[in-house]
Amino acid sequence: MDVKSLNDQELINLYLTGQDRAFEELLGRHQQKIYTSIYLFTKDHSKAEDIFQEVFIKIIDTLRRGKYNHEGKFLQWAMRISYNMCVDSFRRNKRRPQVGQTETFNIFDVLQSPEDNAEQGMIRSQTHDKVRKLVDALPPEQREVVILRHYADMSFKEIAKLTRVSINTALGRMRYALINMRKMVEEKEIVLQ
Repeated sequence: MDVKSLNDQELINLYLTGQDRAFEELLGRHQQKIYTSIYLFTKDHSKAEDIFQEVFIKIIDTLRRGKYNHEGKFLQWAMRISYNMCVDSFRRNKRRPQVGQTETFNIFDVLQSPEDNAEQGMIRSQTHDKVRKLVDALPPEQREVVILRHYADMSFKEIAKLTRVSINTALGRMRYALINMRKMVEEKEIVLQ
């Protein structure tokens, strides 16, 4: 069976029947957006890896307990979990213990890197780095909306609910974020490919 042709819900159903390959495919589809959004919140690779692993352990646990409600999209659900874990991490304001490879499950064991040629990979990486730096330079409220909108594909209504602000406030923060990013690009003469 070619798991690549299945949608997220079909992969989840297959995973629940014991097909681990289905979960690997699900993870592979969404790992980049989820990890990047966590990293943009934490600005620390080690902390981002810890939270990323915790997110997927929570997802696996929720799926296995039959508590997953697939009314929304899987990615948006996973992004809400990662957002909440980032917020919890900031509230505790202390370093989380690292989950190493000595644990029974290491999410990084099933990560697969996409096959690009070296030049495409370098260009994409450089562009992503430039955009990340622009997003990092934004005020926290604006950065949060950009991450949730771009990486989680959340609607402004969902962002407003998650961040506990009005839709107009969420829209305004996005507008100012885009204005600020445009100014930074012009002032620093940054070329985005």
